[in-house]
Amino acid sequence: MSNNIHTFKGVTPSFDDTVFVAPSADVIGDVEIGEGSSIWFNCVVRGDVNSIRIGKRSNIQDGTVIHVSNGTHPAVIGDDVLVGHNCIIHGCTLEDESFVGMGATVLDGAVVESGAMVAAGALLTPNKRVPTGELWGGSPAKFLRKLSDEEVANLTSGAKHYAELAQIYKSGK
Repeated sequence: MSNNIHTFKGVTPSFDDTVFVAPSADVIGDVEIGEGSSIWFNCVVRGDVNSIRIGKRSNIQDGTVIHVSNGTHPAVIGDDVLVGHNCIIHGCTLEDESFVGMGATVLDGAVVESGAMVAAGALLTPNKRVPTGELWGGSPAKFLRKLSDEEVANLTSGAKHYAELAQIYKSGK
């Protein structure tokens, strides 16, 4: 096991062979990561007091922290999700094809639905739900506007790019 993958209370993170975990990222405990996903530099994915599930082709960008609440809120991240740099993702759900902008915080019980976006720097407070096709931003985050069809269609293009970039890093070429 590499130095940045940590067993906690007898539970070791598990992930597909195609997952890229940067050497400076730490993945701890009850964490499962799906194929083609990536955990970038200086991230912490800490499944110590609850579980973290990350789907396929999702990316967790540099400096992001993913954590959970003891016994109440796991962190669930679906397929083709883009989580920007320096985010805090805590005990929440990011559904398939959702987008969390750089520096955003998403707290316990919050849900970002498929095709929804949390703006950079936003604070999505506990138990809020960002509906499909909406952009929420601010602190605390609130509805800003509907996303255009083009914006919704492009939400996953960043996830696809990062899945491809991760394989280049993983190959060492």
